[in-house]
Amino acid sequence: MRLAITHETVYRFDRPAARAIQTLRLTPRNTEAQLVDTWRIDVSQDCHLAPVEDAFGNLTHTFSLDGPIDELVIVASGEVVTEDTSGVLHATRDRLPLMAFRRETERTRIEPAVRALAAEVFDAAGGDPLTTLHALMRRLAATIEVDAEAAVTLPHDLLETRKGRVDDVTHLFAALARSLDIPTRFAAGWLARGVAHSWIEAHLGPSLGWVGFDAVENSCPTDGWIRRAIGLDALDTAAVRGVRTHLGAETEVTRIVVQEISRA
Repeated sequence: MRLAITHETVYRFDRPAARAIQTLRLTPRNTEAQLVDTWRIDVSQDCHLAPVEDAFGNLTHTFSLDGPIDELVIVASGEVVTEDTSGVLHATRDRLPLMAFRRETERTRIEPAVRALAAEVFDAAGGDPLTTLHALMRRLAATIEVDAEAAVTLPHDLLETRKGRVDDVTHLFAALARSLDIPTRFAAGWLARGVAHSWIEAHLGPSLGWVGFDAVENSCPTDGWIRRAIGLDALDTAAVRGVRTHLGAETEVTRIVVQEISRA
């Protein structure tokens, strides 16, 4: 599919901000499943966007502004051509060794309950990693309710409450896979229906390479998934992250529009 994407974030300040320093991970990269045809980032204030490729191969842009700033608008837009590879990516822009994607983070903590569930499903799948990940994906999709208004929930708590945000489900899935010593990374992007989304990518050996699994949609990514950034967890893939120095209140509104232009 050829998709036109617009991701707009607007910050408004009750009292003008004195300074803002932002890092953007808003530029998707080419993979076997997507080709970035055109892309640009526009910022409402006069600034220089400094491009840097981070440790995960994401293209980041950093800028700083001096105030007073009443409103800050950041818009990323362009066209991406996607292809259905059933989630299989084989080779990607890998800068880190696979062992880096086996370690837990604060948001993907491997507690006993997480390890026990992973081991149960792994044994039932006959010890095959691919079968195990499909089974875990189905299990999470069937047992966990997605609630965008829920508080941020860590993996072991999510197994108890069975209700959490999309990123919480993805963090749990990553923790389950890593507890089985499967290299796993957090992938963030957009769905063709116009929402921000996240899923995991697991490395399943040289023949398959990296394969995506989405426990929220109960599907491997198809041409309806646009991959924006990857990392160990959601903090590594945040679309906009930084510091805005001000004394009053701040509001943040994000608008995402994805339109299908044609079938590629």
